[in-house]
Amino acid sequence: MIKNKFKNLIFILILLNSVNTARSEILILVHGWSANANTWIQSGVVANLAANGWENAGLVKSLPNYHINYIPAYGKNARKKVYRVDLPAEAPIAIQASHLMAEINFIHMLYPTESINIAGHSAGGIVARLVILQKNELPITSLITIASPNLGTHRAVDALNLIHEKPLFCPGPGLEFAKTMFAGNNYNYLKYSQNVLIDLQPENFNNLLGWLNKQNHPNIKYHSVIRVNPGLSGDELVPAFSQDLNQIRSLRGKANSYFTQTGHSLNAADGILLANILNHKT
Repeated sequence: MIKNKFKNLIFILILLNSVNTARSEILILVHGWSANANTWIQSGVVANLAANGWENAGLVKSLPNYHINYIPAYGKNARKKVYRVDLPAEAPIAIQASHLMAEINFIHMLYPTESINIAGHSAGGIVARLVILQKNELPITSLITIASPNLGTHRAVDALNLIHEKPLFCPGPGLEFAKTMFAGNNYNYLKYSQNVLIDLQPENFNNLLGWLNKQNHPNIKYHSVIRVNPGLSGDELVPAFSQDLNQIRSLRGKANSYFTQTGHSLNAADGILLANILNHKT
């Protein structure tokens, strides 16, 4: 009898341990152009994730020499951890992806048995997509893109025209409108980040998105958060069809789509939506 009770206890402990291991996972938040890791906090996304079981685990930043600066937070030992990463948002997508890969590898080293989800806002979704296409052994199980220009955006073309002093591209309010739209009157930022804007132009045979969208994507879960606004075909920066991962040939019919009536920027409701997607409530 005692022997049977002991066996039952061992079985229960093993079962509990396996359940805990299965539930342990990580969410990595990737910011977009003209942003940084704090965007996720300032928008209220991190707070709403925490309110729904996904705790803030800290910040991971890959420095110019690819050394890692790690600032842990209170949730580093939680079952469901949220890490923010910081990227050189003005750099070409490929450079950003190399830093993101270093950051994900570091997080994976901290938690080698835990699965990884990635959520990328705007250009951050493109950076994340480039990372998952690279052959690696990382346990990435899902990608969520929020308002990402997967097929590119003509607003990148507009911004490049502005940099090269072609103001007639923009009808209506013209040059000053474009400055406010793209960089809050920070014209120098536009010029400094023109290489990433080149990468975000509508896909064609010769650019990054044209190549990226022809690649076979790994068999993981895909989710598109698509912004739609009255009077617009999407949000103020990216058309709705470009935000939809299903428009990519190898992902057609494989991505879940979620439509939100708001602007391009992150907002607190995105934290609730992310949690619902990850907690399988949508």
